[in-house]
Amino acid sequence: MKQITVLAVLLISAGFLNAQDASATAVSIMNSAKNRIQMDTISSRSRMVITAKDGSTTERVIDQYSKDGPNGARTVIVFQRPSNVAGTRFLTMDNAGGSSDRWIYLPSLGKVRRIAASESGGSFMGTDFSYDDISTMDRDISLDTHTLLREETLNGKACYVIQSVPKDSSFQYSKIIAWIDKTSFLIYKSEMYNRREELAKIMEMTSFSDVQGRLTPMQTKVSTVGAGTSTTIYMEIIKYDDPIPEAVFTTAYLETGKVR
Repeated sequence: MKQITVLAVLLISAGFLNAQDASATAVSIMNSAKNRIQMDTISSRSRMVITAKDGSTTERVIDQYSKDGPNGARTVIVFQRPSNVAGTRFLTMDNAGGSSDRWIYLPSLGKVRRIAASESGGSFMGTDFSYDDISTMDRDISLDTHTLLREETLNGKACYVIQSVPKDSSFQYSKIIAWIDKTSFLIYKSEMYNRREELAKIMEMTSFSDVQGRLTPMQTKVSTVGAGTSTTIYMEIIKYDDPIPEAVFTTAYLETGKVR
C-alpha cells in the first residue's frame, strides 16, 4: 500500500507542488483509503431503513457476500425480509475495463434479468441507492481523475477533501467529493454530483467499530438531495475472510439460492 509522506503534505500546504505532483498525492490518498481494509471476503447481515419524504419508514433485512475476482469485486445481495421482497437476489461483477455486469432475480418473475447499462442510475429496489452506488465503494481508482481540493475539519476530524472525476462520461455522476481522515484514511462523507454538476446525493459513514482488527463503518446513510428521502444501512453482523464458494457469484445461484 502506497502511503503519502509528511513532506508531500507540507509541500502541498505551502503551495510548492506542481499540478502533476498534487495529482499523484491525491491518487496516493485515495489508494490508502480504498486499500485501508485488507481482506479476501466480506459476509454481512444488515438492516436497511428507508425513510420517505413524509418521515415514514420501511425496513428490509439483507445479506451480502463480496469477494475479489480476476477482474475486480463481485457482490451478491440477498433480501431476507419482509415477505414482499424476500428471495430477491442481486449480483454485480466488475469487468477488466472498469464496467460492471449486473443481474437481478425477482421471485415474482421467477427468472434472472440482466440490468442494462442504461438502468445503472436507477433506484435499487426502491432505495436511495442506485445500481452504480452499490459498486461505487469498490470502484477502481484508475477509472477517475483525482484532485486534492483542500484540507478541512469535519466533525472534529482533520480531513483531506478529494475530488474524483470519472474518465468515462457514461458514469452516473460527473464527480464525487470525499472527506478522508488524514490519520486513519477513513472515508467519512461523499458528495455525488449529477451530470448537470448539481449535488444529487450525500453518503455518510459513521459508528466505526473494530471488527477483526479492521475499523469498519457500522452505519451508512445515503440522502437524496431535494427529495427529502434517505436510506440507512445498519450493519448487524459482519465477518471478514470467511470462505465463500465461487458458485455464489453466478446467475444459477440467483435463480435457486443454492450452491450447486
